[in-house]
Amino acid sequence: MRLENKVAVITGGARGIGYSIAEKFASEGAKVVILDLNQDSIDKAVAKLNKLQEDATGYIADVTNSQQITDIFKQIYKRFKQIDILVNNAGITKDNLMMRMKEEDWDAVINVNLKGTFNCTQKVSRYMMKQKNGVILNIASVIGIMGNAGQANYAASKGGIIALTKSTAKEFASRNIRANAIAPGFIKTEMTDNLSQEVIDKYAEVIPLNRMGTPHDVANLCLFLASEEANYITGQTICVDGGLVM
Repeated sequence: MRLENKVAVITGGARGIGYSIAEKFASEGAKVVILDLNQDSIDKAVAKLNKLQEDATGYIADVTNSQQITDIFKQIYKRFKQIDILVNNAGITKDNLMMRMKEEDWDAVINVNLKGTFNCTQKVSRYMMKQKNGVILNIASVIGIMGNAGQANYAASKGGIIALTKSTAKEFASRNIRANAIAPGFIKTEMTDNLSQEVIDKYAEVIPLNRMGTPHDVANLCLFLASEEANYITGQTICVDGGLVM
């Protein structure tokens, strides 16, 4: 059990990639705390996680709300007396060509994806610094590396996460806190289920491994980076993309 007795907080953890990470962590002994927006989704996810590892719990949380995040981390620490791992996974998209993008859509994506990552990192850092130990994993995207037409806001937010990860790693290293970014490529989730097979095949053509990834591919990397096996890795951005970005 690589994460036995560890407490892991995962934002956007009720479904998709976030839930796969939560499930993987719980199966390796972690006490998982999910932060998400929908109580029903949280309850369903927690019920499944508790079959793998007791003490899974969840909170309704808006990662853009600094005071709310402060209060939630305070409650988590009061309950468990430690916070060992933070996965900043919460994110949204509001795609459009730059010329047509509404200002509110730019602001919404930057606020949730980038400001939300900053908020959670800043609030958890006080506890990790006190412990002199911790792992922060930020879910970025290959779009933050390569850019994409119609996703200027998303690309900027994910590129910002990559830069934020490097600064976090440098600031917190002296307290034995590691920070790394994971950049998924084309991953099969609920968002991609609506795509036609023709579109999926077109994407697959530009991926050297010729297929989409799965949330479990991302979760496997997160597990490694959260474990002691990766205790000399910090400040890195690792792609899970089938070779799309080389």
